[in-house]
Amino acid sequence: MDERFQRGLAITPSSSASARTVDITTIGAKTARERSIEIWFYRVHDEVYLTTQPARRSWYANLLQHPQFTFHLRNPVRADLPATAEPVPDRESRRRVFEEIISDLNQPQHRAYISQPVQPVEEWLAGSPLIHVTFQA
Repeated sequence: MDERFQRGLAITPSSSASARTVDITTIGAKTARERSIEIWFYRVHDEVYLTTQPARRSWYANLLQHPQFTFHLRNPVRADLPATAEPVPDRESRRRVFEEIISDLNQPQHRAYISQPVQPVEEWLAGSPLIHVTFQA
């Protein structure tokens, strides 16, 4: 992957909300039309993930039905990256990833835009979508 894109994906727990905010364009599970949303992405052990606090999400249903999507970097690099979504169904893998994400979200610099502490890991395991993102060459 291009070094410029790697820089755009190189977030850490100290990264700002704007650095971790991207848009994704999916294909609707029911409509087969393009759908775009703004979402945060996370890096855990040098892998990229999409998730949200516990809730049902249409973007997740879209990616389960149509795993090919576009990951739009916005800050500090702008790029449209073709990607593939892979759900993470294994409970222990989900736990490891969610523990890192929860730790990230509970950092003091995130208090301005997220209620802390975030829900416990058991709630994330029960109700949060989790997608592993692979970028296409």
